[in-house]
Amino acid sequence: MTVDASAECRIAREMFEADNASRALGIQILELSPGHAVASMVVGETMVNGHGITHGGFVFTLADTAFALACNGYDTAAVAARADIRFLASTRLGDTLVAEAVERARYGRNGLYDVTVRRGDEVIAEFRGDSRCLRPVSTY
Repeated sequence: MTVDASAECRIAREMFEADNASRALGIQILELSPGHAVASMVVGETMVNGHGITHGGFVFTLADTAFALACNGYDTAAVAARADIRFLASTRLGDTLVAEAVERARYGRNGLYDVTVRRGDEVIAEFRGDSRCLRPVSTY
């Protein structure tokens, strides 16, 4: 795992440590730096739908986790403002999926990120997310 140990990624690391949903699915961080993240997940028995393929919601969750890690790699917490996904190929039980999130733009409190989900070299899905940095909580 290549995880940036700088203060900029502190928020992303802390967020992931508290993310019971992603961790319960076995999602792992492979790389993490400001504006970039790579995460992986092995498709388990409870992730397969009635067609014998990976339920799209789990593919979305993996992509969303990589997106969240990338946009929280800075010194301000961020949340999703919008996200969508295009499914390009199906996957099955036991497949290892890898999602790579790449920052495309940051402007003001907003960010734009693309996430590609792969099984090996094959592209499974393309995800795009818009982030919004949270304002610091006032202590007044």
